[in-house]
Amino acid sequence: MKKVWLDTDIGGDIDDALCLAYLLRQPACELVGISTVGGEVEQRAMIADSICKAAGRHIPIFAGADRQLLPSDLYPTPGGAVHLPLFPHDTHFRKYEAVDRMRMVIRAHPYEISLVAIGHLTNIAMLFSLDPEIPTLLKELFIMSGVFSEALERSLNMPQDNWNAWVDPYAAAIVYHANVQHMKTFGLNVTTRLVLEKQEKDDLFHTDLMRAVESFGSPWLADHPMTFHDPLVAACLFEPALCDYQRGHIEVDFKHEQKLGMMNFRECDEGRHVIASAVDRTRFFEHYFSVVCV
Repeated sequence: MKKVWLDTDIGGDIDDALCLAYLLRQPACELVGISTVGGEVEQRAMIADSICKAAGRHIPIFAGADRQLLPSDLYPTPGGAVHLPLFPHDTHFRKYEAVDRMRMVIRAHPYEISLVAIGHLTNIAMLFSLDPEIPTLLKELFIMSGVFSEALERSLNMPQDNWNAWVDPYAAAIVYHANVQHMKTFGLNVTTRLVLEKQEKDDLFHTDLMRAVESFGSPWLADHPMTFHDPLVAACLFEPALCDYQRGHIEVDFKHEQKLGMMNFRECDEGRHVIASAVDRTRFFEHYFSVVCV
């Protein structure tokens, strides 16, 4: 059984909600807390609470950083919040409470917490800056960020498409310089292979839990494909063999306007960072469905 804390910008891309659904249904997961990051973090917390309630679960949820560390006019808001009136949820959430709670839980359970970061890294950077010992007290840190393929970079709108680092590159740099013993990063080089067409699993949204996921993700799905970026991160906590990996060192650019958040990976045996270099698409979806579609 793993103690997992999920840090998420849920409410936009449906993949955050798909990831939460997986963690709620994964029998080996003890979901000890959820924190939200990004614009309108209180509404994002309400969305997370709605999904937890649809699963019949009560999970501690805390709203986190509403603004980035690096000053910016960018303020992403959760389109899925339009469907909040359709689902029961708590409304007591207050922004900037998450970091203190994360710190308390990690210190109460040293070397036991698996931290899963699937939004931009502002909450995590604030946590590490507030208490510099916290990185050494984590069991592991799994992050969805990066590209790690020059060919893919050329086909994307960079650096913006590297969203989780681009939104707050200074926060990303703080996190990747921290002394975390076990850190794995899952970039677009692997996650973009996990697009699911509706006909491949037409009963995906047939449970109460998954109907809530679909509802909050529907504004995103109106204009985008369904790509399982974030669920891969969670799944690999429990099934690491779904991916192949490389070890090396990651540097995050937070100084040059045209490269903000871009992540340079240099392979080396002594590196502190591990990236996913390949994914078995068939095995991933088989595993995801076996956990969630029950």
